[in-house]
Amino acid sequence: MQRVLRTAPIESFSIDDPFDTRLAHWKHAPFHEVVLPMSDHVIMTYLGPMQRLERRSGRQYSTGMGRRGSITFIPAGSSSRWDIHGPMEIVQLYLAPELLEQVARECPGPTKPLIESTVRPDNIMSTLLEMTLNSAGGLVHLDALYRQQLATLIAIHIVKTHSGLAEMASKAYGGLSPSVLRMSLERLSSENEDDFSLGALAEAANLSRFHFCRAFKKSTGLTPHEWLRQRRMEQAVAMLRDSAMPITDIAGVLGYATLTAFSVAFKRHTGLTPSEWRRTAG
Repeated sequence: MQRVLRTAPIESFSIDDPFDTRLAHWKHAPFHEVVLPMSDHVIMTYLGPMQRLERRSGRQYSTGMGRRGSITFIPAGSSSRWDIHGPMEIVQLYLAPELLEQVARECPGPTKPLIESTVRPDNIMSTLLEMTLNSAGGLVHLDALYRQQLATLIAIHIVKTHSGLAEMASKAYGGLSPSVLRMSLERLSSENEDDFSLGALAEAANLSRFHFCRAFKKSTGLTPHEWLRQRRMEQAVAMLRDSAMPITDIAGVLGYATLTAFSVAFKRHTGLTPSEWRRTAG
């Protein structure tokens, strides 16, 4: 992960168990990379300000907001393309497949495959991962035992919540299907205003407006309006890096009726006016 994230972890621990379980705490910059298959399962949660991310694995596409209380699970052997649009702070736990296999054997019922998930709400898992960073009191042997127990609880929770059966249940009341979400995001990214009207999006998804908004937010963490506003701000930042492009032109390209409306929206998003941001970035 150090090669992919291009930085060293803030802190890392080797949990003294038979499975070489490891923990790492990272702060990393935005990146757009293919992450090659890993030999361990990876479970992570998010500590800093929420940040939009996208993940492509084969034909599967997922997007959402990394935020406190959400987790991502990457099964061993999975390869994905990640597009993370801002700096992030995360905790990752690396679990050997043998550990989860042992937990699964001890659970009653048939064994089911583990299913990957991206920024799925799970306060229990998120809390357990954050707790692994905390000391049990400064005594080395207690810290080791503390983290071993937490790692075991996390492994049990993964088997419980990320089996095929659990995934099927979550889809029954979850967000948009990958294909509908991809279509919706493509239309929201269109230059044609007719494509990203709420009515058109809901009709294309064969849902009522209410159910489309609920499912879209379940999938991305944002309403369609919030997602579009965030995308426009990302486009604004990219355009402002070109010092030759007048700010009034940027406002017009992004669809703002006046420079004042653009400046107010940009400052609400970044804390700076467009001209202040451009001076700071330069």
